[in-house]
Amino acid sequence: MLRTAVSIALVAALAPLAAAQDSGSGISVPVTLSGGAMYTQRLELTGAVQSPYTAGAQLMLYPTVQFDLHWFAYAAVDFRLAPYLYYDAYNPQHEVLGNVIQAYAGYSIRTANTSLVIKAGQLASAFGSFPLRYDDAQNPLLDQPLSYIQTLTLGAGEIPCGVKDLAAQHYGFVADSCGGAIGARGLTPVTLYGLRGAELDFSGYRVDARLQVTNSSPADPLPLNRAGQYTQWTAGAGYNVVPGFRIGFSAFRGPYLEASLAPLLPSGSTLRSFPASAIGFDAQWAHGRWSASGEWQRFQYNLPNFTSAPSIVSTYGELKAVLSPRLFVAARAGWMLPGGATDRTGASASQFAPYVASYELGAGSWINRHQLLKASYEWLTIQNFPGRQLDVLGVQFVTTFHAYDRAFHQ
Repeated sequence: MLRTAVSIALVAALAPLAAAQDSGSGISVPVTLSGGAMYTQRLELTGAVQSPYTAGAQLMLYPTVQFDLHWFAYAAVDFRLAPYLYYDAYNPQHEVLGNVIQAYAGYSIRTANTSLVIKAGQLASAFGSFPLRYDDAQNPLLDQPLSYIQTLTLGAGEIPCGVKDLAAQHYGFVADSCGGAIGARGLTPVTLYGLRGAELDFSGYRVDARLQVTNSSPADPLPLNRAGQYTQWTAGAGYNVVPGFRIGFSAFRGPYLEASLAPLLPSGSTLRSFPASAIGFDAQWAHGRWSASGEWQRFQYNLPNFTSAPSIVSTYGELKAVLSPRLFVAARAGWMLPGGATDRTGASASQFAPYVASYELGAGSWINRHQLLKASYEWLTIQNFPGRQLDVLGVQFVTTFHAYDRAFHQ
């Protein structure tokens, strides 16, 4: 919450400076305000509540300051009354959460055919394509793809002794026996909530490319005051094959284990000796009333005590059909498939963790161009977890508007 307040204050403080710039300057604060309700037995898993019903809300602010034709500042700030998102339902207690998803200063150079943008501050991860669609008005469904929300049976603050440790764990929280914090939350492959760093973006001649350098891994983002920060790189590019069809790829690599584990590492090794790495491919297609998108991603987490590191393959496909100017339907299917692992004793497993599958079907209606009502049902399956307790039925009402707009002139 403190970081949220500081970021909003920073953008607000910069706004008056725009008045001293040229006629291309100004300030704008787009807003997305959403309310929702859901029915799911996820709420009852902890025993803290005895009702499968809940409701929540989310406020997204996007303050933007344009200083002149080149310099600008941008932020994306999320306030949420949880449980609101589907994955919030694992913690049924109502609480107010705040996250700074992005907050950066930028410099752009544009010509007739190309654009070059330099950004520094808190940035959305350059890995993958979904982080660009986290807004409720942009996401045709209510949930997010698995690799951006599902926690793993691996943690950044624990060291598993071997394959036996991994096989005994469950998604969400981990408790390994060879050192580190006990009961810490598992990693999420790619964060949706921002990393500190700098980024260079290029677009032109059907090509877009990005290079991002950050202070921590997309799997375990760290604040600037935390120990164990190491330079990470993420890169990506895309190509518009024909109008309406784009293909892309992205990758990242760097240390992800927490600094507290350094004394427990094998002699002669450091945290840099055990990086997390990933590669992904994505595609987007649109023609007439139909549109589709999807991603294939592979993540690997190098660890002490392992000769073959644990890995995860995550993939999803999404399809949307516009039935009328106001009505659409959408569906998404996704899978998270753990790979094998071998430890230094020679023990191995063909699958180090349970697989996860998610299927979501939904529909939406634009009441007007600023208000959207949508609903969906999600079937979530985790191997060895019986029944349909993880399924969710949800509804959202989304409103978009500009809270403030002002252009400055000399």
